[in-house]
Amino acid sequence: MSLLFFLFFLFFFLSFVVSSSSAQSYPYGLSYNIDCGSTTDSTDPFNATWLSDRFFTGGTTSIVSEPLQFHHPQEKTLRFFPLSSGKKNCYVIPNLPSGRYYVRTFTVYDNYDGKSQSPSFDVSVEGTLVFSWRSPWPEELARTGAYSDLFVFITDGEADICFYSIATDSPVIGSLQIVQVDPESYDAVSDGQKFILVNYGRLSCSSGQWGPGFSNDTDHFGRSWQSDSQFRVTDSGSPVRTMSTTNSISLTGDSHNYFPMKLYQSAIVVGGKGILMYNLDVDAKLDYLLWFHFAEIDSTVTKAGQRVFDIVINDKNATRVDIYKEVGSFRAYTWSYTVKNLSSTTLTVKLVTVAGAALISGLENYALVPADVATLPEAR
Repeated sequence: MSLLFFLFFLFFFLSFVVSSSSAQSYPYGLSYNIDCGSTTDSTDPFNATWLSDRFFTGGTTSIVSEPLQFHHPQEKTLRFFPLSSGKKNCYVIPNLPSGRYYVRTFTVYDNYDGKSQSPSFDVSVEGTLVFSWRSPWPEELARTGAYSDLFVFITDGEADICFYSIATDSPVIGSLQIVQVDPESYDAVSDGQKFILVNYGRLSCSSGQWGPGFSNDTDHFGRSWQSDSQFRVTDSGSPVRTMSTTNSISLTGDSHNYFPMKLYQSAIVVGGKGILMYNLDVDAKLDYLLWFHFAEIDSTVTKAGQRVFDIVINDKNATRVDIYKEVGSFRAYTWSYTVKNLSSTTLTVKLVTVAGAALISGLENYALVPADVATLPEAR
């Protein structure tokens, strides 16, 4: 499947790192940060430990052509897989307890081979095709790289992240991270192990980029959150304003999703006609899990009915929200929705004011990729 949108926006994650095993990162405590291509262990400026390259089945090491433009050592080295290593190469991480894991890759070309031709290749996780890179990459992406992440269940004791060459191209990877997470996160009780959740956007409203690697703010999963501003549709008839608070927000940092308090301490509020709209680029023929984040942080809202709005998804009125009615003030409230079998490459989300002014703190969008070995590309 194509991940063009995913590849365009994720180059903003260039400085992202995850603490490998801090007490705050997760009670499950198991994680690996692998600096692909490096021969030595290291510690980054955020006190995360990076392991030297290991668990690979083949390939060769190299460094980017412009190392000074990268902020962290693990972004400067890489492993590539030439044809001499075969058409399929993997990282196989052993001795993993059965459960759900957060997997992140950093992929960069930066003309490391002097050929000025970014490669085409596919990536699978646990036998399911999840990322497809096609040459030519956008110029900025090829030069600066991109972080990609997903949630996957592992039940056989090892994580298999495999790379498949297309034609004569050499797949490449800059770093690999894997973190054990709550097995019931993101409604896994309902979906079970049937899907891999591939991140298509993790947005924080009224905030810039934050999270591990960008700020001192903690996310128990190690997730990084980016500003929603580039996805908002500008409408002079519905001006937006930001709202924030330093008050504590309850119902945050709890199982099973461990969402950080900072996410709910800021919000976008829409005025005028009262319509706030987001355009999210996606791939057709997949289902998408949308996860909405709200908190009533306006102290003047003191009863139900003062702030009410509809959530409209692809022109379908999906639900009506009254945050105060649901949880009261200064308490986190989440709502999720699955969009089935999209026929277009744009997913539209609208918040339409019914009373007061619509408000939102965050929005996540995950492709529900069926965990199916039938999606494996041939090692041709």
